[in-house]
Amino acid sequence: MATNNVHMWNETLRVQCTAPTTPASGDPVVFGQLPGVALTDEDDDGYTTIALDGTWNLPVKGETTTNAAISAGDTLYYDLGVINKDSTNGTRFGYALAGVSSGATTTIPVRVGY
Repeated sequence: MATNNVHMWNETLRVQCTAPTTPASGDPVVFGQLPGVALTDEDDDGYTTIALDGTWNLPVKGETTTNAAISAGDTLYYDLGVINKDSTNGTRFGYALAGVSSGATTTIPVRVGY
């Protein structure tokens, strides 16, 4: 079970995640346009139970299409396995609850969902 939870989740789904291809417990994931955090590793049938909300300690990179700092309250996106501010290619993921320096990758609390 994921151990990086900060504030408890309320909604879960058992799905075949769109990304990453083989989620592990605690990973940020997307199912189509739905963001979440894997509560379990992907099973033998290709399904993962994910939390659709809550606050999680997740690695976030200070970038958009170029390096750019992230401030608490910024909207975050899941973009090719990275959580950042790149709304151009990313799937809306949630909100930063702490800052990240430009170009750095830092684990911060992230409010998942809308």
